[in-house]
Amino acid sequence: QVQLVESGGGLVQAGGSLRLSCAASGRSISTYAMGWLRQAPGKEREFVAAIGWRAVNTYYADSVKGRFTISRDNAKNTVSLQMNSLKPEDTAVYYCASSPTTIPIRTSTPENWGQGTQVTVSS
Repeated sequence: QVQLVESGGGLVQAGGSLRLSCAASGRSISTYAMGWLRQAPGKEREFVAAIGWRAVNTYYADSVKGRFTISRDNAKNTVSLQMNSLKPEDTAVYYCASSPTTIPIRTSTPENWGQGTQVTVSS
């Protein structure tokens, strides 16, 4: 089973940027879809972004489209999420996720996910 460890969260002002990283261990992610979910206080965990194993297809929640970019480096077994133009409503714990395809990630039911990293956007 893969272990996923997120990093890069923190406190940022509205309009700022953060880059989240996810390091995978235990197995190669090269044939798995990867993605990010988030959960704000009092809300359900929701889909943010996903990327296919060949990095050809990417998917984004409407709320982050045009501001967030997901990427992966299969050689380094890592996935990243570049977040620009951050808004207070982006405040949440962000989770790295993996599944054989992107569908479980896009429906917030991935096979594996990490412990999460906190992102706080102040207004």
